[in-house]
Amino acid sequence: MKPLALFYFLLLSFMSSAQFKNSKLIEVDDNSQAIAPTVAINKSNPKNIVVGTPQHLARSSDGGTSWQPISLKSSFNTNSDPVLTSTHKGTFFFFSSSGSAGGAEANQVVCQRSDDEGLTWTDGSFLGNHSKNNSRAKPVVHPHKNFLYLAWTQFDQLGSPSPECQSQIMFSKSPNGSVWSKPVVISQTAGDCLGKTNSAAGAHPTVGSDGKIYVAWATNKNIYFDRSFDNGSTWLDNDLVIAGYNGKRDFSLPGLTHNNTPALLFDNSEGRFKGTMLLVWEDQKKDLDNTDIWTIRSRNRGDYWGKPQKVNQDTTHAHQFAPHAAVDQTNGNVYIVYYDQREYNDNQTDVYLAYSFDGGNNFKEVKISENSFQPDETHPLYCATGIDAHSNLIFPVWTRTDNGHASVWGTVIKVDELKK
Repeated sequence: MKPLALFYFLLLSFMSSAQFKNSKLIEVDDNSQAIAPTVAINKSNPKNIVVGTPQHLARSSDGGTSWQPISLKSSFNTNSDPVLTSTHKGTFFFFSSSGSAGGAEANQVVCQRSDDEGLTWTDGSFLGNHSKNNSRAKPVVHPHKNFLYLAWTQFDQLGSPSPECQSQIMFSKSPNGSVWSKPVVISQTAGDCLGKTNSAAGAHPTVGSDGKIYVAWATNKNIYFDRSFDNGSTWLDNDLVIAGYNGKRDFSLPGLTHNNTPALLFDNSEGRFKGTMLLVWEDQKKDLDNTDIWTIRSRNRGDYWGKPQKVNQDTTHAHQFAPHAAVDQTNGNVYIVYYDQREYNDNQTDVYLAYSFDGGNNFKEVKISENSFQPDETHPLYCATGIDAHSNLIFPVWTRTDNGHASVWGTVIKVDELKK
């Protein structure tokens, strides 16, 4: 081979194998905990990033180059369902569920606040009916105000097989994260209390810059949609079914398990796709051994939804699963992170990022994990992803297991590093 041809061959080989630098952010000794990761970029200072699990935080003040462990404590004994978010002024909120079994706060939703870029946190405020189980909360912050909106699942008694036991989707709002409105039920179709396919779960709210609120969630094998145009005071008389599941919602593989729930996004940017609403979920439309990532879009606030579109571009008979999505509200770019097994037939798993620069109409994808991991059946992993994006900075996070030890990883991605 001629020297010049060899140079270009090696260059192309390097470019095809080049990876984003991965960083281990949090390591968890007790794999019995669901260590679902969450991440938020400070919307006032994008160099400030916070990553969390139920009882661990890591903080960066230099755009993800270095990380500082942060102590996170609450008298409400938080231990599951973590979610981080940031207001446009840079206030962080951390939501999780308490688990002081038998206590007055058992399985309540807890909200902690940080006003110093994630260094210190309040003890927390909590909400929910104390006689029932409240969990899996998801918040959204108004684009131009510090107002918070929260949706979650309320179980009459989590785990009960009784046909009279119900799970429902709840909603509340707060001007500051300390005082919350009286929770209201927004779902018309109740699920059971087993916490699996037939339960109401995965409530994901989003809000437009005009204050109109939208929520999507799963019950049985349907994805429901509701909305409020008066700040959460009234909702649709009948929830809309906007998509369905062909396979199981309680997805699991040897050594891996996770909750299959939808994500709802709204583009509030000043870009040409402003006002686009996007639903992201995983489904087994082809067969149970071939899970894919899907999206549908609405351009008229949920009155009409387009046809489902497959996000992952592979043609293999493999699983892509556990997606999490974000919109960069400074430009409207859409990003989806997920696990991917397209390169293997022995359950080895990579992490991919799909991205769209045209409002979710078309997606490209790239592998972002430097190394795959092999799930350990003797130490099952609750696999989950998280992602945030702001000012052309994308930060996805995910869990993995190595030699029986679970950990949270992440990588810094700049938009100009992605192929247009």
